Amino acid sequence: MKKKWISGMVATVLIAGALAGCGNSNNSNTTGSTNEGNASNGEQTTNSGNKGSKTEKLNLRLYTYGTEEAYNWKKTLDAYNQVNPNVTVELVQLSEKGDTQEATKKLDLAAASAEQIDVLMFSDAAAYAQRVALGMAAPLDEYIAKDGYKVEEDYKVDTHLDGKVYALPGKFNPWYVLLNKDHLDEAGLSVPSDWTWDEYADYAKKLTKGEGATKRYGTYFHGPQNGGWMEFLKLKLENQPQNSEFLKADGTSNLDDPNFRATLELRVKMEKEDKSSVPYSDIISQKLAYRNQFFNQSASMLTIGSWMNTEIGGTDKVPLTFHVAVAPFPKNNPGDERGLTPVTTDYVAVSNSSKHKEEAYKFVRWYTTEGQVVQGKNIPAWNGVKSEQVASIIDIILSGTKNPELVDKASLVDTLVSSKASQIIAPASYQAEVYKAINEEYEKLILGNQDVDATVENAKKRVDEIIAANKK
Repeated sequence: MKKKWISGMVATVLIAGALAGCGNSNNSNTTGSTNEGNASNGEQTTNSGNKGSKTEKLNLRLYTYGTEEAYNWKKTLDAYNQVNPNVTVELVQLSEKGDTQEATKKLDLAAASAEQIDVLMFSDAAAYAQRVALGMAAPLDEYIAKDGYKVEEDYKVDTHLDGKVYALPGKFNPWYVLLNKDHLDEAGLSVPSDWTWDEYADYAKKLTKGEGATKRYGTYFHGPQNGGWMEFLKLKLENQPQNSEFLKADGTSNLDDPNFRATLELRVKMEKEDKSSVPYSDIISQKLAYRNQFFNQSASMLTIGSWMNTEIGGTDKVPLTFHVAVAPFPKNNPGDERGLTPVTTDYVAVSNSSKHKEEAYKFVRWYTTEGQVVQGKNIPAWNGVKSEQVASIIDIILSGTKNPELVDKASLVDTLVSSKASQIIAPASYQAEVYKAINEEYEKLILGNQDVDATVENAKKRVDEIIAANKK
């Protein structure tokens, strides 16, 4: 069945690619266009001045969802070109908005259309695992062994899949809670440095104010949505040192874990009883954006990934007009370990179709180490950056925002330094199917069509069926 799934995905991508050929999408999201005569193999030659002597120039194409604002691409790629003058990395931006779902669809189309792709980025573990299963990413173990390091030691995120490494991690983005400090002051609440989900719910209830269209909610949960943003259905799972996913490391279902049920109960309590979180029906029907909900002060707390560091002080598009503080991801119980949180990263891979895999790998290794420091937009997953350096990196990041003085830097640094990833569980190739099934059962619950018991039972049954089907 697993082979059938992969074949079906390939067929879908190829059909979509054929349809895309009827449009005019090849260059609409590409910057740094390839020079004439360069598109077929990514190479150029220029006369060095001596008859018959030529200097080879190499053009690598990087496909990414990352925007210039969030990734500082020009500065980063220029820095690489300075130390590698014969290599130019051409940026192919797959979404002007940084929309990862849009970018992934366009990446699949580009691969199906046999475009030159040398380096590609995935925004989450599921997308990474799926594209590896489709053969889109090349294994990097040979190059890693030659360089003499281990991914699990050199980086904070282990990217192994089935014993092989197909990508290196870029940024280290632990999840945290953004707080409207003005609202906290108004309610007489302090900035938490260590708290539980029960305390989080209590804060949300106390921060909720008003009624109707102008109501201010205590918190906003941005997911789940169409099988995405599933972190919001693992709130009491993903702060555990092990078994933090819907599937265990051995591939069996983890939905009988009491913390899955507890997460569902928390979501229902906050939305239906306390009425302190933005209703799920509003999120879906109105296509609400989490940035607007927080920065427009429609919600006082936002649980989100620390990719928001680059925006926390306000931007041209989303200005900051109040004081912001940061708190760590809540624990389940007071005695639990502090700082355990879901962590997201960029999975930076070498395309299996690249004619220049070694050169592409060299860029990937540089980008995920020194390049992260040059980029100055995120805390790197590379362990070469020590905890004491985090404060200075945060200064650089905040300096790129409009009002860094409104950010409680101490609470931000404390939260980032104390954050640590739970055990990374390699996602199954059918992870998206699992997400979709659980999302659909949650919708029945939150829209009042079944209770928590039925939701847990039905979700587990569907996931077990998906696991069994993919083992055949």
